[in-house]
Amino acid sequence: MTADNAGDSGGASAPDSESDSRPVVYDLAPNCTLDDVDAGERYHAVVNGVVEYGIFVDISDEVSGLVHESNLDRSYEVGDRLTVALEEIKDNGDLAFDVFTGSSYQTVVVDHEPDIAPIAGLSAGDDVYVEGQVAQIKQTGGPTVFRIADETGIVSAAAFREAGVRAFPAVELDDVVRIGGSVESHDGSLQLEVESMTRLGAEAMAAARERLDAAFEERAAPEDVEPLVEWPAFEKLREDLREVARLLRRTVLEGRPIRVRHHADGDGMCASVPVQLALENFIEAVHDDDDASRHLVKRLPSKAPFYEMEDVTRDLNFALEGRARHGQRLPLLLMLDNGSTEEDVPAYENLAHYDVPIAVVDHHHPDPEAVDDLLDAHVNPYLYDEDYRITTGMMCVELARMIDADVTEELRHVPAVAGLADRSKAEAMEDFVSLAEAEGYDRDRLLDVGEALDYAAHWLRYNDGQSLVNDVLNVGCDDEDRHRELVDFLASRAERDVERQMDAAAPHLEHERLESDAHLYTVDLDEWAHRFTYPAPGKTTGKLHDRKVREHGEPVITIGYGPDFAVLRSDGVRLDIPRMVAELNDEIVGGGVSGGGHLVVGSIKFVKGMRSAVIDSLVDKMADAELDAELSSQAIVDTEA
Repeated sequence: MTADNAGDSGGASAPDSESDSRPVVYDLAPNCTLDDVDAGERYHAVVNGVVEYGIFVDISDEVSGLVHESNLDRSYEVGDRLTVALEEIKDNGDLAFDVFTGSSYQTVVVDHEPDIAPIAGLSAGDDVYVEGQVAQIKQTGGPTVFRIADETGIVSAAAFREAGVRAFPAVELDDVVRIGGSVESHDGSLQLEVESMTRLGAEAMAAARERLDAAFEERAAPEDVEPLVEWPAFEKLREDLREVARLLRRTVLEGRPIRVRHHADGDGMCASVPVQLALENFIEAVHDDDDASRHLVKRLPSKAPFYEMEDVTRDLNFALEGRARHGQRLPLLLMLDNGSTEEDVPAYENLAHYDVPIAVVDHHHPDPEAVDDLLDAHVNPYLYDEDYRITTGMMCVELARMIDADVTEELRHVPAVAGLADRSKAEAMEDFVSLAEAEGYDRDRLLDVGEALDYAAHWLRYNDGQSLVNDVLNVGCDDEDRHRELVDFLASRAERDVERQMDAAAPHLEHERLESDAHLYTVDLDEWAHRFTYPAPGKTTGKLHDRKVREHGEPVITIGYGPDFAVLRSDGVRLDIPRMVAELNDEIVGGGVSGGGHLVVGSIKFVKGMRSAVIDSLVDKMADAELDAELSSQAIVDTEA
């Protein structure tokens, strides 16, 4: 029996000290059970029935018994209040009371402390109490459905007041509540049918949150996995990746949605698909709801290698609608293969008006001073004096394994696809290719997978194309023959379209030799390339550039431009495109120059009427750029300008 506070009754005052010698009469809370009473103790009671042989009394809504007529000193009617002493708890559970007639006593209020069942241990047919944090409140046309998270899992709890009317309106998101009810099977998942719901008091809620926080933090610990390839340069990033894995696992445990934004190219999909798979597996292990992963993780491509205002506006509107319609928290935003640059700042500042955590895993040249104050986590090889040759796909395969180690067997080939798709010259590339070859992927097939991913991404545009992309990458794919046939088809179509584009654009490349002895090639893609088809201007520029590098192998710069954009590629020339963009924006008044990328590959935008001034100034800067024979660019340009 738990005494929470003292009261006053029977003309007596509340005890002034622990030395109060007056007898105690317990006032039980309505939900107190037989576990809360003891023989020999005294209780406040209410008459609920009168019979020839005595009266029946309630000492709580759950506990009743008989006062035999031999113990009655007067007559009683239903509803009369009295104090009783519990004489006996019989073997069959019946209770026998006597009337307590003391005139002076102290009252002690007793709250029921039921056994709290862990959510992970619930079974259909159980009558239980659970205690946890409210992760979602969804009003349906019938009951109000609460999602409750405790130290062990998450379960739905359905409470009915009236059809379409909010039950327990005082309960809000993130409150800690105690729920009593019966466990039933509903659409293949367990659901708690709510009989009672109590919002914990301030002190109890603070203690419960501290307990839940410690449990979430312990369960969020990343999986302890060995790297697929030993690579000293990559080891610098592992601890940062572990912290992102911890953040994502904790987000799942708390029931918060996750919105994944990734660059719509081969590396971006090699980054996002493994992470999505790992998150879905972890959600399935935590949530007792077959549809939870569909509601809690969403992957979306971004055409630009930064977070555009168009994208953030869509995401924010979707999140706010989800909060209003489904009672969800606002999501965590996970940026993959983009998100590290100053161009991302306006979008992040828009999200800063709301409770939207942001994590970034990227290998574009970062602006940490601009973005880090707006981020909850940031992983980028440049922060450790490495560079874009560590691709985001390579990083995210390890991140996925830290979230759920069971995905490892499906992902051994993915780092090689990511590296070849981005033409990484990392010293570990041969190790990654060897790892993939051991799984049955030769180099040509890996290249075809990357090409097929780029081709699919181009036509999918803003759609994630989950089933198609998974089949192309052979992650979460249940049909090896379909994977091979699909890759062969898409890669051959991509090759056909690339050759068609090269035939149109290559004859119109203009060439000059810079003072640095580098070759400069330029082409007006608006005039001399097929528009609105594959490959887009970024990839077209990359293919033209690669052809010229193979042709003579000397330092080469290629600029493909349109009315208001330019795509930049270089081999053997250290351009530092982010710095050039900043200088152009300062120097060309009214040019509206923006953009970025890596040191040797990127894209810029500008005002259409200032194109000549921007391109001329850009060429001047390239002429002064330092040659670097060891520096080579990516094959896939990070833009869809």
